[in-house]
Amino acid sequence: MAKIWTAAGPTEVSGFRERVERAIRMTERLNTLPYDDLEAIRATWSELTGQPVDETFTLIPPLYCDHGINIRVGRNVFINQRCQLNDTGGIEIGDDVMIGPGVSLITSGHPVEPASRRDGITAAPIRIERNVWIGASAMILQGVTIGEHSVIGAGAIVTHDIPPSTLAVGVPAKVIRNIG
Repeated sequence: MAKIWTAAGPTEVSGFRERVERAIRMTERLNTLPYDDLEAIRATWSELTGQPVDETFTLIPPLYCDHGINIRVGRNVFINQRCQLNDTGGIEIGDDVMIGPGVSLITSGHPVEPASRRDGITAAPIRIERNVWIGASAMILQGVTIGEHSVIGAGAIVTHDIPPSTLAVGVPAKVIRNIG
């Protein structure tokens, strides 16, 4: 059994390995679909996440995730190719979000203390609010909320919440100005 540390404390999780293996098999299948077969992509995504998906959802494979069942997407969401969605802690993507190529949403990690690193994982959700644009190769880390109407610059690494209607860039990402 896997152990996951969240804000509520450590939890033993059964079936962890099986969920990861299922997600790997399903994303392998998803990644063989032609990018313009949107109906098959949406159907496979729905099966992967266990949630119906809106007809305005667009995904360009390949995509990788570690569970799939912890991802929720809104209407009119666009996910470009080569994205990594590690969803152990949960990922919520609001309406009208655009995610650039090579973006990573990482909801899990390992304890910092050397003696604990192999004992389990840490996890916290990522929330991307409405009308956010995440630029190419950005990385959003566990526990982060991106406020509505914000833009995350290409290559940014986001370690803290980003307020609504702001532009954040850099490593680590910093808000450089308000937008809109």
